[in-house]
Amino acid sequence: MADAPRDALAGAVFTGLAELIYQRDSYDGVFAALCEAAPQLVKGCDHASLMIKRDNRFVTAAGSDDIAQHIDNLERELSDGPCVDAIVDEAYQLDADLRECSQWPRLARRVVAETPVRGAAGFRMVVDSQKVGALNVFSDTPNGLTQASADQATILAAFASVSLTALEHKEQATTLRGGLQSNREIGKAVGLLMSAHKVSDEEAYGILRKASQDMNIKLIDVAREVVTHHNHR
Repeated sequence: MADAPRDALAGAVFTGLAELIYQRDSYDGVFAALCEAAPQLVKGCDHASLMIKRDNRFVTAAGSDDIAQHIDNLERELSDGPCVDAIVDEAYQLDADLRECSQWPRLARRVVAETPVRGAAGFRMVVDSQKVGALNVFSDTPNGLTQASADQATILAAFASVSLTALEHKEQATTLRGGLQSNREIGKAVGLLMSAHKVSDEEAYGILRKASQDMNIKLIDVAREVVTHHNHR
């Protein structure tokens, strides 16, 4: 999948995600499914967590296992790491080998000493143009997380942003689940805009939302038009 275009990556990731998320009726279930999906759908990922900023503090909304939860706890204790930085900064954060001059030396020492994890990355999540959380992915293999991994994780983070946006606007989780095919279209559209305009996932999602507002058309319908236009070029 490393050389596949982003829309093809989106299709593969969302197809796999659909199988995990279909039976979930709550947002806790949606977030848990995202973390379960990450090790299956992101190259090199062995563990994943979803960290959200609430009332000026970071909380773990879901984790794939105890290892992911433990690393989140370390990030909170040290106020340092890929998830925290991804929430604060603009770009995703990636350290493929925590043993080698890590950009988070205090966290890296603890992670290497206390867990099997050797690589980590964080991908921000956005709600209404505000950075509110991040998807964390961890690899037990040094350099196991690659650019392909980053592309795949970015798609999952984009879906997490869609989920959080729906939650923020008090939409029912069953609505999100029932519209999963449409949300796949949103994910594909985000990937296509990122590739075509060389913009971040946040900027691509913003383009879709602005077009939706300007034209008074549902975001899902705008995304579908983007994908349809691309497929018929």
